[in-house]
Amino acid sequence: MFLMQRNSEKLVEVLSLTDPFNPNHEQIVGRFHAGEEMQDAESFAKDDMKFPSGEVLPKCWLDPQYKQHSLIAMEG
Repeated sequence: MFLMQRNSEKLVEVLSLTDPFNPNHEQIVGRFHAGEEMQDAESFAKDDMKFPSGEVLPKCWLDPQYKQHSLIAMEG
């Protein structure tokens, strides 16, 4: 899976597929996908990532309380 870092617009290869989907993980482990040599793995802030298409990550990937926040928004 590839995501894009917002500020640099560089592609990041996600190495642990559980990180993006788990809202309790604030970081993902990945490596920049650039150049001819394999880059070293590093941690990236999940809230600084987006899909390569430019779409933001779903709230259920970022906010562990997204269901409660959705209910509050619907009630208010």
